[in-house]
Amino acid sequence: NGFKCHCMSESHQRQLLLASENPQQFMDYFSEEFRNDFLELLRRRFGTKRVHNNIVYNEYISHREHIHMNATQWETLTDFTKWLGREGLCKVDETPKGWYIQYIDRDPETIRRQQEQERKKKQDLDDEEKTAKFIEQQVRRGLEGKELEKPVYTELSRENEEEKVTFNLNKGASTSIAASSKTSSVLGPNALKTVEGAVKRKESAHSSGQSKEKKKKSALDEIMELEEEKKRTSRRDYWLQPEIIVKIVTKKLGEKYHKKKAVVKEVIDKYTAVVKMIDSGDKLKLDQTHLETVIPAPGKKVMVLNGGYRGNEGILESINEKRFSATIIIDSGPLKGRRVEDIQYEDISKLA
Repeated sequence: NGFKCHCMSESHQRQLLLASENPQQFMDYFSEEFRNDFLELLRRRFGTKRVHNNIVYNEYISHREHIHMNATQWETLTDFTKWLGREGLCKVDETPKGWYIQYIDRDPETIRRQQEQERKKKQDLDDEEKTAKFIEQQVRRGLEGKELEKPVYTELSRENEEEKVTFNLNKGASTSIAASSKTSSVLGPNALKTVEGAVKRKESAHSSGQSKEKKKKSALDEIMELEEEKKRTSRRDYWLQPEIIVKIVTKKLGEKYHKKKAVVKEVIDKYTAVVKMIDSGDKLKLDQTHLETVIPAPGKKVMVLNGGYRGNEGILESINEKRFSATIIIDSGPLKGRRVEDIQYEDISKLA
């Protein structure tokens, strides 16, 4: 033991001599190691969420082989936090509870996914504007139709001043009957013709009312169909679901996990998943930007992850490689048996 202690003391003295010759070189090395390990922990553990800097630091120093801050160029955690903000590596802000940091992900693949999500959001907004304009046109068309159907009032006149004018106020009557009081022989045919004309006018008005009601119903049906279509195409910016199979697309975890498949075991705060690797059984906590969906062979079960059919299970019927879409048959819920065409790859994933 004395010999080992003697050797260790000599080795320690040599390290001190080397450090004393060029202290800045060792400080730069330790500072870089500390920064890389801290940022890697922040990215892997918390993603792009806003978190208190002390929480990250406590988790960092819990590792036995971590680099101590007193060996770096930063004297305190606050100085290091401010430096991260100045360098543009994190978003930092000070609150009464302390400093908060938020990792800035500059991965090209993450940026591409964000741009794609923004493009889809813009497309959804355009579809909503088109729907609103169509409904406005339907309402305007209905109002114009009502204005055209206003009754036309005419002046009541008679050719012979000696004739008496009588009104039939029976239920459902819509016309007035003018009859002569001279003889019953003359009154009969005239009254009969008048009544026949009134019946014809009543029937034509009833038929026109039915056709107008059909038009109203058809316009209402169109609006309901548009609302259903809008609901079906409504999208959200999160898509993770438990028990789906996903593929890890980030390269920051190394080749051991890149392009490997895993099963989502738990979804945290909608955007983060705890996954279990299929080949090794390792458990990882990843943001949804580091994952992508898996499309199985036709006939296999999938789950819808976005849109109006979100959460429904289905059977993959066919794949359209040119349009990057698929056709599925809903296999659960009240919509069971419905055939959904042209659903995007990223909106479905294989079930475990």
